[in-house]
Amino acid sequence: MQGGSSGIVYGGLKYQARCIADVRADAGSTTFLAGTLSLKEENEVHLIRLSPGESELVCDGLFYHPNEIWDLKSCPFDHRVFSTVYTSGEGYGAAVWKIPEQHGQSNSPQLEQLFELAGHMGKLRCVLWWPLGKHDKLISIDDRNIFLWNIDSSNKSAKVISQGSADMLPNLRGGAWDPHNHNSIAAISDSSLHLWDLRSMDKSTAIEHAHIRDVDYNPKKQNLIATTEDEFGIRLWDLRMLKHPLKDLPGHSHWTWTVRHNPEYDELLLSAGTDSTVNLWLAQVSSNDSGPDSPSSPKRQEEQLLNSYTDYEDSIYGIAWSSHDPSLFASLSYDGRVVLESVKPYLQRK
Repeated sequence: MQGGSSGIVYGGLKYQARCIADVRADAGSTTFLAGTLSLKEENEVHLIRLSPGESELVCDGLFYHPNEIWDLKSCPFDHRVFSTVYTSGEGYGAAVWKIPEQHGQSNSPQLEQLFELAGHMGKLRCVLWWPLGKHDKLISIDDRNIFLWNIDSSNKSAKVISQGSADMLPNLRGGAWDPHNHNSIAAISDSSLHLWDLRSMDKSTAIEHAHIRDVDYNPKKQNLIATTEDEFGIRLWDLRMLKHPLKDLPGHSHWTWTVRHNPEYDELLLSAGTDSTVNLWLAQVSSNDSGPDSPSSPKRQEEQLLNSYTDYEDSIYGIAWSSHDPSLFASLSYDGRVVLESVKPYLQRK
């Protein structure tokens, strides 16, 4: 099904942008953080909230950020804390920030930097928070290494407790932290996906010979992940049997850049790409799909595309479901356009 957009547009971003994150720790409303990517201007982080009447997206805070933001994640247990990966004239850096108390002011330019994640020599890719509940660990990934940090926000400190090297793997690109096992992450490179045990920093089971751009765990079902790949679009996998994918979805007409599972409805997937489109998928995986005789060429099922949201003029690098209301998601195109959409019309098909 093809469709435009009937969503709510936020017009507050003045610069190009690629990062948007759900503020999971805000239990009272649908809230997102978005960060800009301007080379010449002072960059901004916007705290965007859905109004009580659910009719508009309002700026709940605008904060100046010193550098271009390439990755932004909200702390899952403190709604005022978030991390960024950024570039400056001196290379790449990462830090954890705290939003100041507002006191009725919508513009609070001074973010409090709690600590830097210093020590990376390579190109920093992302910061990962364990997605479920309070956790005193943080992960940062550059193109050659994975760092595990012990963090203490109250004392504004972070200390590396272990480090894993990619060795001969070419160019680590990012990863995801398993919500069902805080000792495991999936890290992607230019040619493969590996699972890392954070206790030993050993990498194990892998998907080989695949240019994977993104990976996301199913938060409701153990051992299930989704990947986006240049050649195959979207693939669903069982981590216990990575010889063949469970299912293929067609992906996008250009690069399929990112994929996200819905936090509540385990068969709903969002994907976005450089074709200026967000796709909503019904990704049903039956028990038969994970059997030992799974075919090497999974059947593509075009009817699993529930809707395409096409009211964009630029590539879409950021998508985020709302944890407060899982029927809502926000998307961010490179030109700074944020759109909030509802998938309620498609929930009845589950």
